[in-house]
Amino acid sequence: MSDGRSQVRAMLTKSAAAASIAAASFLLLIKVWAALSTGSTAMLGSLADTTLDLVASLATLLGVWIAAQPADDKHRFGHGKAEAIAAMFQIVLIAVSAVGIAARAIEKLVVGAQVEAVDQGIGVSIVAILVTFALLAWQRHVIRRTGSLAVKTDNVHYQSDLFLNLAVIVALVLEEYAGFAGADALFGLGIAVWLAIGAWGASDEVLGQLMDHEWPEEKKQRFLEVLAHDPDISGVHDLRTRTSGEKDFVQFHIWVDPRLTVREAHRIMDRIEYRLHAEFPDVEVLIHTDPDGLVDEQGDAGKDVLPPIRLSLAERAEN
Repeated sequence: MSDGRSQVRAMLTKSAAAASIAAASFLLLIKVWAALSTGSTAMLGSLADTTLDLVASLATLLGVWIAAQPADDKHRFGHGKAEAIAAMFQIVLIAVSAVGIAARAIEKLVVGAQVEAVDQGIGVSIVAILVTFALLAWQRHVIRRTGSLAVKTDNVHYQSDLFLNLAVIVALVLEEYAGFAGADALFGLGIAVWLAIGAWGASDEVLGQLMDHEWPEEKKQRFLEVLAHDPDISGVHDLRTRTSGEKDFVQFHIWVDPRLTVREAHRIMDRIEYRLHAEFPDVEVLIHTDPDGLVDEQGDAGKDVLPPIRLSLAERAEN
C-alpha cells in the first residue's frame, strides 16, 4: 500500500473512531439520566451497552492508531493485527455486558419492580436512535473505503444499538400503557441474548486474522487464476495466505524450467509480482522457485494447485 493510501486510510479510521467516542459519550450522559429516572431494566441494559461502547470505541481508536504505524525493526510485517486485538477486546466487553444485563433482567422478573418516568425514557431512546443512525452512516463510508476490521466490529455493535433502543421503547410502552407486567424485564433479557449473538458472530473474522486463517476460497482462486496465465511456470504448490489489518500476505513455490539461469528465474518472479499487484494491490508476495517436478513438501503442500487455464495465442504472444 502506498504511503498516500496508508495516510488516507489512517485518517478515515481515526475519524470513525473519534465519531464513535463522541456519540457514545453523549448517549452515555442522557442514558444515565434516563436509567435513574425510569428504573427500567431495558434502559439499564441500553446504558450498560453504551458504557461498553465508549470503552470499546477508545480501544478502537488505539487499535487503528497502532495499526497505522509503519513496519519497524521489531514488527517487520507491520502492526495490522492491532485492529484485530482491539476488535476482540470489544467482543469480550459485549459478552460481559450481555451476562450482566441477563442477570439483572432475571432478578427483576423474580422480584418485580415498577417502571417510572416512561416518557423521558422513550424520548431518550428516540434521540439515541437518531445519533446512532448518523454514526452508522459515517462508519459504513469508512468501511467501504478502508475495510477496517476494528471499525467493522464497532459498526456491528452500534447496529445492535438501534434494536436495543427500539426494544427499550417497546418495553416501556407495553409496561406502562398496555399493562404488560414484566415486559421491561423480558425485553432486557432479549437484549442480553441479542448482544451475545452479535458478539459470537463478530468473533469469526477477528479470530481468523489473529490465527492467520487462509483467505476465502473465492479470493484464493482469483489469485491462482492470475498465476495460471504465466506461460513460464508449470505449477504452484505450498500456497500460504493470511491477512493482517489492511494488508494481505501470500507465499508459494513455483515450478520452472530447471535449465533457467538465476537471472531468468528472477525476471519471471518480477513479472509475476507485477501482475499480482495489478489485481491485488495490497498484497505482499514471497515466491520460491523450484526446478520442474521437485517436491520437498509432505502431503497437500506438495500438490500442484494451479488451475488448468489454457492461454490464448494473443496471451502467449504477449508473454
